[in-house]
Amino acid sequence: MKIHLSVEMEANAVQTLRLRSFLRRFGDEFPAEYYAALNEGVEFPNWSELYPEEWKHAQQEVRQLVLGDPGVFDEIAGVLDKVRADFQGNSILIGGPPCQAYSLAGRSRNKGKENYVLENDHRHYLYKEYVNILERLEPAAFVMENVKGMLSSKVDGGGIFHRVLDDLAGAGQGYTLIPLTAPTHLGLRHPPARDFILRAEDHGIPQARHRVIVVGVRKDVAEKLDFGEEPLLLRRDSRTTVKETLSGIPRVRSGLSRGDRLEAWTGSVREQAREISQAQDVPEELRKRARRIATSNRLPSKREARCYANNHELPKDLKEWLLDGKLDAVLHHQTRGHIPGDLGRYLFSSIFAEEHQRAPKLSEFPEFLQPDHKNRKSGHFADRFRTQVGNRPSTTVTSHISKDGHYFIHPDPTQCRSLTVREAARLQTFPDNYFFYGGRTAQYHQVGNAVPPYLAFQIASAVSGMLSQAVKKCPPRKTDASKPK
Repeated sequence: MKIHLSVEMEANAVQTLRLRSFLRRFGDEFPAEYYAALNEGVEFPNWSELYPEEWKHAQQEVRQLVLGDPGVFDEIAGVLDKVRADFQGNSILIGGPPCQAYSLAGRSRNKGKENYVLENDHRHYLYKEYVNILERLEPAAFVMENVKGMLSSKVDGGGIFHRVLDDLAGAGQGYTLIPLTAPTHLGLRHPPARDFILRAEDHGIPQARHRVIVVGVRKDVAEKLDFGEEPLLLRRDSRTTVKETLSGIPRVRSGLSRGDRLEAWTGSVREQAREISQAQDVPEELRKRARRIATSNRLPSKREARCYANNHELPKDLKEWLLDGKLDAVLHHQTRGHIPGDLGRYLFSSIFAEEHQRAPKLSEFPEFLQPDHKNRKSGHFADRFRTQVGNRPSTTVTSHISKDGHYFIHPDPTQCRSLTVREAARLQTFPDNYFFYGGRTAQYHQVGNAVPPYLAFQIASAVSGMLSQAVKKCPPRKTDASKPK
């Protein structure tokens, strides 16, 4: 299977995707120069000089464009027409329209904007750019992803999701819409909205990430298929935990926002631990844990580590997916700096999570660790400092991790920090050899905005398996590459 076109608007993500596209040209044997650069921590060589043809293909495949901007559709229409003609409709469209207008967080922010008119927000209708591409390409199938908030988002007095389903189903010669994790009932106009929710933790992903995934099969292809009673993607019996997933990644300490030195950081952590151990509004079992940390000799000393620890606990399938025997270094594993007060909050949250197997609510923090926010008692920030509990899947890794790490505290109290880019990438199931361009903020953005790659692989396998049933039954379609849309 070959990718012919990828469209991305953010410059760092484009660089990352181009590098990955380039590497795919080599199959399972990436260039030795790639591993040499990663393992030695040096810049990549000039790929266009070493491998000109492979790099040229990567540049042609991945384009920095903003769908919906003037002229952009015309720019990609030629590629769509060529793919449609060359492969006679046997292609697949994969994508996710921008989600800011649908997400609960985005809708909350919009309510606070002066003179905000929901119906005038063009982002509600950007999904139509996806529909335009669908109509032009006429693929055998498509996969569309978005946030769960799309199901409850309303515009012009009605729900947006049913409009989206109608437009997807009516594109071109028509598409049959299929949920991945529920049986397909062809007698309905559309499957129930809830059937399109895919829960990543049910499929071996170490993260409770719930997203809307709509699969569409072109009507002439769908007629050849027997969907049966089983869903395309079967639920797994066991779940992968944070502790298992982060195993093998070395322990590192957080830093101080100002005046960071090992002695200063260690002293600050121990002081925060002593205060927690002496606070009368902290339960005794937590005070005992804090006392142990205040006198511990096991506090890590480095903020960055590049060598794996020998303690992998990964499930077999994830181990094969994530690890690379040619990679000696841990990529993107540098910690943030934090103010002393946040070190105390991280410490309290992580020892509380160890004891209770859940992160504490803000109201459960001792008074001296309460943040100085006017609205801290409003209830809107009850989960403001949230530890990712070790014995369960993490909460959803989102792009908000780029702003601060308060919602993504490491489960080990002695490290007293938020997750690094590599740890967040592990929870998202990016292979360890996956390199992200840009600064740390840009890297977090790319990790948080992605569909977990291991989940994407499972979806691709399910859709490919479904379509393979129809390959021998469907004769090639005659298409006119020049027909207007």
